[in-house]
Amino acid sequence: MPAHHALVLNLHQPPGNLEHLLEHATWEAKEILFALDRIPRSLWGQEGLARVHLSLSGTLLETLSSPVFQERVYGIVDCGKLLWHLQNTELFEILGTGYYHPVLPLIPAADRPEHLRRWQAIARHLFWRGEFNGFWPPEMGFSMELIPLLKQFGYRYVLVDSEHVEPLTQMTWPELRYRPHIARHGGEEIIVVVRDRDLSDAQESGMELDWFLSEVAERTRWCDFEPLITTATDGENGGWFRNVTEGANFWSALYLPMLDRVRDGAADVRPTFISDYLDKHGAHGEVRVATGAWNTGWHHGKGFTQWTGSEAQKRTLARYADLSSRLRAAARRAAMVASDDHALLNALEEARWRLLRAETSCNIFWGEAWVERAAGDLDAAKAALDDVERHLLSASQQ
Repeated sequence: MPAHHALVLNLHQPPGNLEHLLEHATWEAKEILFALDRIPRSLWGQEGLARVHLSLSGTLLETLSSPVFQERVYGIVDCGKLLWHLQNTELFEILGTGYYHPVLPLIPAADRPEHLRRWQAIARHLFWRGEFNGFWPPEMGFSMELIPLLKQFGYRYVLVDSEHVEPLTQMTWPELRYRPHIARHGGEEIIVVVRDRDLSDAQESGMELDWFLSEVAERTRWCDFEPLITTATDGENGGWFRNVTEGANFWSALYLPMLDRVRDGAADVRPTFISDYLDKHGAHGEVRVATGAWNTGWHHGKGFTQWTGSEAQKRTLARYADLSSRLRAAARRAAMVASDDHALLNALEEARWRLLRAETSCNIFWGEAWVERAAGDLDAAKAALDDVERHLLSASQQ
C-alpha cells in the first residue's frame, strides 16, 4: 500500500530577532529570509503533488507583515509576496499555534487562550481563511489538559511526538506510529497525529532520498492499512534548510526529486495534507499522550527540563504565574469600577501583551542566556500593573 507523507515545517523567530540579526549578523538574517522565501519558490508549478504543512508563529507573522520591516529587507526578500504565496491552499495547509510561541503547559492556564486568540486573528487576516484544522503546539509541548482548549478554538487535530504516545486500545507498533488516534480529556476529544521522531531527526540534519524511501518502506512493510508518515522539523534553521546552493538543501536535494519519483511511479510515497488523509481514512484507536516536548540536540524532550532546569528559569516561570494572577484580578476590578476608562484599559493591555511576550519559549530555553529578555517584559508588565492597581485603589476610595 502507498505510504502517505505529511511534511510539517515549524517557522518561528523570537520577537525582534530578525531585526537584531540584520544589524549584527547580516548573513545569518539573509539565510533565514532566503530559507523562508525558498519554500513557495521551490514549489511553484508543483500544485498537483506537493503538500506542505506550515506553522508560523505570531511573532514571525508580525515581523513579515510589518511595513517597516518589509521596506528594510525589500532588496533581500519581498515579504509581501512571500505571505501572498503562502496563501496557496493547493500547496500549503497552515497550522494554528500560539502567538508568542510559548510552551503552553508551562505558562498559566489563564494565559493560553489569549495566545491562541491572537494568533488566529493575525493568521485569518494574512492568509484569508477563517478556519485552521490542525494545531502545532510550540516546541511540540503538549499535555492532555490542552485538549478542551484546542477544541474550543475549533481545531480538529494536534501534532504530538511519537515518544510520548501511549496506546489505550490494543495496536501494533506501526499502527501506533502511522495512524491518527483519538485522545480524550475533560469531556472533549481530539485527533492526535503522530510525528515520527526518527525520520524527523533525519529530515532535520539532512538525508538521502533513497535512504528515506527505503526507510519508509521498511517501517511500513507490515501495515494492512494505508499509513500516514509525519515528519516535522524547523523549516528555516540548520544548514540543510538554509543552504543556498542548488542541489544541497532540503528542497532541491530531497523534496523536489521525491516529487519527480512519485510522478514517474518510482516511489510508493504520496505527499498528502493531514486533513485530506483524515477525511478518507479517519482516526483509529485511543491513546494517551504523556506530557513532554519534541527532542532537541541535547535533550529527549521529557519533563520540559530544557525550560525548567536552572534557578533563573524557575524564577521566571514563577513570575509568569504571579503577574498573570495579578493581571486577572486587576481586569476583574477594572470591569466593575472603571470599564470606560481608556487610559486604564490601555495600561491593562500594556501589561497583558508584555506578559504574553515574556512567555516566548526561547526566553527560557537557552539556560540563562535569554532570561533577561523575559525579565525586561515582565518588569514592564509589572510597572503597568502597578499603575493600574494604584488607579483602581484611588477609584474605589472616591
